[in-house]
Amino acid sequence: MQKQLIECVPNFSEGVDLNIIKQITDEIEKVEGVKLLDVDPGKATNRTVVTFVGEPQPVIDAAYLAIKKAGELIDMTKHKGEHPRMGATDVCPLIPIAGITMEETVEYAKKLGKRVGEELNIPVYLYESAAQKEDRQNLATIRAGEYEGFGDKIKDANWAPDFGQAIFNEKSGATVIGARDFLVAYNVNLNTTSTRRANSVAFDLRENGRVKEENGKKVLDANGAEVREPGLLKSVKAIGWYIEEYGIAQISMNLTNISITPLHIAFDTAVERAHARGMRVTGSELVGLVPLKSMLDAGKYFLAKQKRSVGISEEEIIKIAVKSMGLDELTPFDPKKKIIEYVMQEDSSKKLIDMNLVAFANETASESPAPGGGSISAYVGALGASLATMVANLSSHKKGWDDQWEYFSNYAEKGQGIKDELLKLVDEDTNAFNKIMNAFGLPKNSDEEKQARSKAIQDATLYATQIPFKTMQVCFSGYEIAQAMVEKGNPNSVTDAGVGALCIRTAIYGAYLNVKINASGLKDKVIAEKLVAEASDILQKSNAIEQTIMQATEAKM
Repeated sequence: MQKQLIECVPNFSEGVDLNIIKQITDEIEKVEGVKLLDVDPGKATNRTVVTFVGEPQPVIDAAYLAIKKAGELIDMTKHKGEHPRMGATDVCPLIPIAGITMEETVEYAKKLGKRVGEELNIPVYLYESAAQKEDRQNLATIRAGEYEGFGDKIKDANWAPDFGQAIFNEKSGATVIGARDFLVAYNVNLNTTSTRRANSVAFDLRENGRVKEENGKKVLDANGAEVREPGLLKSVKAIGWYIEEYGIAQISMNLTNISITPLHIAFDTAVERAHARGMRVTGSELVGLVPLKSMLDAGKYFLAKQKRSVGISEEEIIKIAVKSMGLDELTPFDPKKKIIEYVMQEDSSKKLIDMNLVAFANETASESPAPGGGSISAYVGALGASLATMVANLSSHKKGWDDQWEYFSNYAEKGQGIKDELLKLVDEDTNAFNKIMNAFGLPKNSDEEKQARSKAIQDATLYATQIPFKTMQVCFSGYEIAQAMVEKGNPNSVTDAGVGALCIRTAIYGAYLNVKINASGLKDKVIAEKLVAEASDILQKSNAIEQTIMQATEAKM
């Protein structure tokens, strides 16, 4: 069963005193099962955004301790900052990440809110998906009037908190807790110091837009309500502000649904609207973490605008995204610290694919039985897919072939996916071998232990048979790219595509040998014979297509 994971992104009203921030994050880190992903303080906003992740109960335990510590250390009567705020812990959203629904996440938000309100005497308001009232879904509506106006606001019966007493907590203010989808906090830098001009662009962008005016007066509808002109971007909230720390104005955006308005569209639209108003976008910055998909989508978007192949490595695509949006203008952008999937990677074990070529060869040649033929087959297949992909990329950039760039880019992107999958199988084949060894090492003293050991050996053997079979399947899909590149790719690189096909055939044959020998250890002969028969079919088809590709390669030469 998949582990349930939620992310918590509390915003604390302190961005200057790093000692206070450290004391708060220490509370989070002392909870077992929680991983602190990011701490992002801002001096001008006097606000720190903290991101941590884990299973639901440990996460809300850590959030409670952090809110408690913030209430002890932060005095809101003395707080000043550019960002709207109403409490020491201003907002604390929970975000479903894996294995958990939004409805379940809402229940955890309520559980946290109840505990904070009752045990810490901090008024708590529920927002977004956890909101109990329709007018409390929007954070900006709850926070209107900010801390300075909250003493009067809480006396209004309509603004009684969801948890806690309707009494103004002068030191800690109030806290907004909720459940929401993944939000990207994103700031775009302008070559101006004018907050008013930054706001003009922000109003162009944000979904809520601006109040419509005619002859300098607000336009009202038949009921006397203000008529609004919607902005250009759905699921986007935005304001303009001046950041003294950097000496520039920014458009500060919250992208509340990146499947509707992705990062790159928000950036490009900001560029267009700033230019229309006589300003220039000089770069941008991400506050907190961003999903890997957002960065890859952005990189591919800007490559496509250049009519360049998107079939390059993940690392290079991210680099294009960073440079295109100027994400490193104000501070260095480290993907390992800013992309959530990279930060969450916990596997610190030694991987074959992380070795350099010499180390990998030496490891293979050592007295250890792994890596063996299965891992080497997967790696040779990855090299074959890489060669075919290289030809696709070279073809997409060939002078005079500009009208074909997208055709070759599609093949290159497919090739990158095959290569990446095969690289994972390099280590997975060795892992499969280790599973067998571990199973043989299980105790066999009692009948029960013997049965458990026998089952573990059979399960591991089946897995060790399935992995090279998977390698055969993935490798075979690489022939399509090699063949297309021999037939239609850059003629100067036809032999590279041919060598790629030879590598793929070698990989398939090598993986076939591993399927056959591992299947021989299976007691379930029906499954064993089925796997070997299907592997034999792939091998025969492989031999035929490899000959066709090599004949075409020779003819092209």
